[in-house]
Amino acid sequence: MKLYKVLLALFLFFSISSFSQKYELGKVTLDELKQKQHPIDSSAVAAILYKRGQTYFRYEDKKGFRIVHEIEYRIKIYKKEGLNWANFEVPYYIGYENILADYVEFSNCNTYNLENDKIIKTKLSSEGKFNITLNKNWRKASLTMPNVKVGSIIEIHYTILSENAVEFPTFNFQYTIPLNYAEYKTDIPEFYVYNTINSGFLPINSDYKIGIGTQSYEDQYRQNLTMTYKQVESVHKVINIPAIIEEPYVDNIQNYNTAINYELEKTRFPETTEKIFTTTWEDVAKSIYKYKDFGEELLIKDYFENDLKVITNSQMTDMQKIESIFKFVQSRMNWNKSYGYFTDKGVKKAYQEKTGNVADINFILISMLNYAGLNANPVILSTIDNGIPVYPNRTVFNYVIASIEIDSKIILLDASNKKTNLSTIPLKTINWNGRLIRQDGSSTEISLIPKNSSIETTNLIYSIDSDFKISGKSRIQKNEYIALEYRENQSVQSIDLDNKYAFTSIENYNLENFTTDIEKPIIETFNFKTEEYLDKIGDKIIISPLLFLSNEKNPFTQENRMFPIHFGYPKTTKINIFLELPEGYSVESFPKSIIYTSPQKDFIMNYFSIINGNKIQLSVTKEIKSSLLHQDSYESIKDFYKQIIDKQNEKIVLKKL
Repeated sequence: MKLYKVLLALFLFFSISSFSQKYELGKVTLDELKQKQHPIDSSAVAAILYKRGQTYFRYEDKKGFRIVHEIEYRIKIYKKEGLNWANFEVPYYIGYENILADYVEFSNCNTYNLENDKIIKTKLSSEGKFNITLNKNWRKASLTMPNVKVGSIIEIHYTILSENAVEFPTFNFQYTIPLNYAEYKTDIPEFYVYNTINSGFLPINSDYKIGIGTQSYEDQYRQNLTMTYKQVESVHKVINIPAIIEEPYVDNIQNYNTAINYELEKTRFPETTEKIFTTTWEDVAKSIYKYKDFGEELLIKDYFENDLKVITNSQMTDMQKIESIFKFVQSRMNWNKSYGYFTDKGVKKAYQEKTGNVADINFILISMLNYAGLNANPVILSTIDNGIPVYPNRTVFNYVIASIEIDSKIILLDASNKKTNLSTIPLKTINWNGRLIRQDGSSTEISLIPKNSSIETTNLIYSIDSDFKISGKSRIQKNEYIALEYRENQSVQSIDLDNKYAFTSIENYNLENFTTDIEKPIIETFNFKTEEYLDKIGDKIIISPLLFLSNEKNPFTQENRMFPIHFGYPKTTKINIFLELPEGYSVESFPKSIIYTSPQKDFIMNYFSIINGNKIQLSVTKEIKSSLLHQDSYESIKDFYKQIIDKQNEKIVLKKL
């Protein structure tokens, strides 16, 4: 992070002259093309030389106002790793019920190269443009720029035409590459009042003034008319913004980008009543439930009754019913990899075909639970990669799971994922808060963060033989989210432990509850032999007692921290070591017991050691109680990990009798 602060200072230093520069599409210079590296950030693989955006309103008789968003970029490629910027994407919304879908059009897209000191321009052809449907609510316009190589400059211009006045597309000022200059202008007629919401850690220079707007249009008689009105004219500028740099344990780096959003507060047209558009989360939830592909789908029940009679009975407890129904839906249904909180096929067709999107599957689960006499409701949320909802709006959500209210607590379930159970939802969905929606229109904000700590316990029993080699047994047990994370990251049921842990040999490897019985903890056992983790010096043996479980590197090495620290879920790791001393040796020194607690008591380390006859017992417990820590806690967590690593790397010294 020290590097980030230096770069930020340099970017700000170069800002004064940048304001006076003029940027115009098509005016690529020889100096820009000859530039071999970014003048401030020499590590940059590419840079946005400038970005310009403009939003204005266009009036048509009888249709009213439509909103035009024009965006243009000039991007310089410095290294081969930056060539992926030749592939450009613009997602846009099509899921409106009462207005036309957004429309995106690319124009004036060109690649510039320097050949024999001459600027060669290559125009984007229609073959390089694509439109892809992501789901029923979103599409993606994309392009691949031609003839792009290291040293190229690409220019991209696109227009979004929208009838959606409630919100504008987010205008980003920060990316994973440096940005030299950006400005965003808006001309908003006096009939619309917007709130602007800035995000990120860097300042945006904003200027507002009242101007005069005009619209020329034809009426129904093809007569040319002119409308004149006051308008709010704004300009938002940033100069020399450094690349946003990934840090360890960040949920979604895009959450912290410097950006601006426009949210419609109200409209005030002449001779009409002022209409308020700023809504609450409760209003959003209520409106979502009224949609046909949401509320109505939850009422359909004539497709699963026979199956429900087979998997449940009156003798079952509520928890037994929940488990039986959840396992049935999870086993029967197959997720088609599509997100969304509206159904795709509809629950009835999805049930028959045994496949559907997230909403199809979890709505089936909710309906079956309710039919069985339980109290189940949908919970809409935004996944981690979708970002954190900034203000109340239904388009900020992209996922739905099931909830059950039972015994004054709420159980969250996702049957679209084959690796979750009654104690877990997918890791991608643990993103701050979701909103539980009930049929009567009421809703409740609920935390998606697990309250209970997931636990991993490792037992190592080993000894040192006469040849000074270590042999022993390992038993590792992972529960809840630690087990889920292992299942999601591990594609096969065994891993190359020999190479991972420098073992001489592995025997009797066994992995339980990996793909079956996933409601149970994962248990991994094996026997091992190794010549590592031990040194023989004269008549002494020096041992790293935690063997392959020692951490060697602190993940928190920056001087300062810009972003919150995201651990995903509370977790506890326990390591129990049982070491049998070799014959003819005694303990000269070994690590002493210690307890370390952070000032906020968010994390605890308990290191316990004892000698019992010819055996040494060590117990190391690391507990992280919070899944998300403010960056102000950075020094504490950095020191915490240092304490852990230093302690875990302490040696046991044995001496010959």
